[in-house]
Amino acid sequence: MRKIKCTNVLKKCDVHKLEEGPPLQAVLTREEGLQYYRTMQTIRRMELKADQLYKQKIIRGFCHLYDGQEACAVGIEAGINLSDHLITAYRAHGYTLTRGGTVREIMAELTGRRGGIAKGKGGSMHMYTKHFYGGNGIVGAQVPLGAGVALACKYLGKNELCVCLYGDGAANQGQIFETYNMASLWKLPCIFICENNKYGMGTSVERAAASTDYYKRGDFIPGLRVDGMDVLCVREATKLAAEHCRSGKGPILMELQTYRYHGHSMSDPGISYRTRDEIQEVRSKSDPISMLKDRMLSNNMASVEELKEIDVEVRKEIEDAAQFATTDPEPPLDDLCNHIFYNDPPMEVRGTNPWTKLKSIS
Repeated sequence: MRKIKCTNVLKKCDVHKLEEGPPLQAVLTREEGLQYYRTMQTIRRMELKADQLYKQKIIRGFCHLYDGQEACAVGIEAGINLSDHLITAYRAHGYTLTRGGTVREIMAELTGRRGGIAKGKGGSMHMYTKHFYGGNGIVGAQVPLGAGVALACKYLGKNELCVCLYGDGAANQGQIFETYNMASLWKLPCIFICENNKYGMGTSVERAAASTDYYKRGDFIPGLRVDGMDVLCVREATKLAAEHCRSGKGPILMELQTYRYHGHSMSDPGISYRTRDEIQEVRSKSDPISMLKDRMLSNNMASVEELKEIDVEVRKEIEDAAQFATTDPEPPLDDLCNHIFYNDPPMEVRGTNPWTKLKSIS
């Protein structure tokens, strides 16, 4: 007989300007566990397929993979509502999925096809869905934008919030501190989240930051440091942060300690500034998928066969999506100037406007 739910002991969070952190125990239901497992496994397999297609030169340009950090995206999503808002940097494939995008749409966007989530025009770094504002290519630039979304939440009075993500590499940007200040003054419902994966491009956090206590960087903003490899730790911390924002207390800062298995982007082999042994140690000791799997098996919440069945289904979904992403047509040239202006075409400039028919002369 399978257990329907179990109580799990969680790692204690470090807190800053908070009286208490998230609970040290969390209940996981069988249904939640299977759902988290499937989503994390889908992100992992999707990123591995993207790696393969990139090496075959089917995906081109910038491509930043999320494998290793799956517990962050899945845990955050489990702690907020789909009607809440989220904005992130360019390592965005996982969030595009958790916010409601499909694997087919994401893979087709990576290959620049018409069926992509941004109609093949955005590529890896610029994917969007409802209440998800991308995918942003400029380091740290999404943070003030996220505060703007949080201002809209407060202005419209819908009791929604904005999750605003950035990496340890962006954490030293001046615009982030300007945003902290405004968000705090205006008591914006904004959860600032630093996904600390230990390296900003090829530079370790110790070499880049005079203080690596990113959760304290908000100074006057309360903060907490969370085990970003444990989906339940992330979920419970996000719930606490969301409650803080919704109760009108203003912004809160979270640092998720996580790790990426790939290099910074596909042009970075990822082993010139860290050893293979380091990566392997993280994989063997704190892989987010393995940790959840072990938790479910040891608590008799699922069988090995059941989880293997999910793995098979996920692999098939990824293969089908990859097939679609390599056979779907590219967007036609006529589409090039669409989606620039919201409504009416602008006045003509030098005898042309963006609706002029374009012809390829190549």
